[in-house]
Amino acid sequence: MATYRHDPDLEFLRHCHRDDLDLLVSVLICDPKDGLARITETLTYDPQYKKHKPNHPRYWDAIAAEVQTFGANSFATLLRWGKGVLYREILTVACDKMKVNYNSKSSVETIEMNLLMKILEKSLEKMTPDQLKTVAEELQTGYSNPTPELLTMAIQAGIKTSGFAAYQMALVVTNGVAKALLGRGLTVAGNAMLTRTMGAFAGPVGWVLSSLWLLIDLAGPAYRVTLPSCIFIAYMRQKHLYSPENTDV
Repeated sequence: MATYRHDPDLEFLRHCHRDDLDLLVSVLICDPKDGLARITETLTYDPQYKKHKPNHPRYWDAIAAEVQTFGANSFATLLRWGKGVLYREILTVACDKMKVNYNSKSSVETIEMNLLMKILEKSLEKMTPDQLKTVAEELQTGYSNPTPELLTMAIQAGIKTSGFAAYQMALVVTNGVAKALLGRGLTVAGNAMLTRTMGAFAGPVGWVLSSLWLLIDLAGPAYRVTLPSCIFIAYMRQKHLYSPENTDV
């Protein structure tokens, strides 16, 4: 079984909601393409997993350990007695494969947002003019002929001025990725603004992300674990930091 390495960038997972952690667990233990268990996964053999599933916060460290080992070389993991690599290394490798522009000295939160922004940019580039108008109207940009570049700048400006706007962007991207990969989206209850945001973006972003993921799939099996893992973790971090309805469960 995987052994957790203390990682300050993953400690917050202990405070995350079981429904959000379930997305991460799902992609760690099964291949979304065929629903079969991953040959290299060890989480389902963990005693705490067997005892407490699906109450994922009870064994958040086992989940974090699984992320760390998937992001590491298998032989190197054996030499480290089942310990993988720290999350920051996993995140930067994912960003490099996605050709994300980031400063290696930036915080993990900032690098994660760069990754999510890159995925959203790719989605905007593939949208039709009508889809772009839908997004522009939801963002209340006032653009009559929105382009991917204009919308990217508008979203980036909003993120710089509001942590909640960053959380909204993370929610939209992650919801689309979750639907494309797992066939189910995020659960948002009790917040009319977030429900409205998800509803307005569901069509254009969700459709494009579904097709976009087919291209990302070609990067190899290990990448199909680490990239969505980073996306789900990035979303949970934003929710933990900025969501008004976030509570420990």
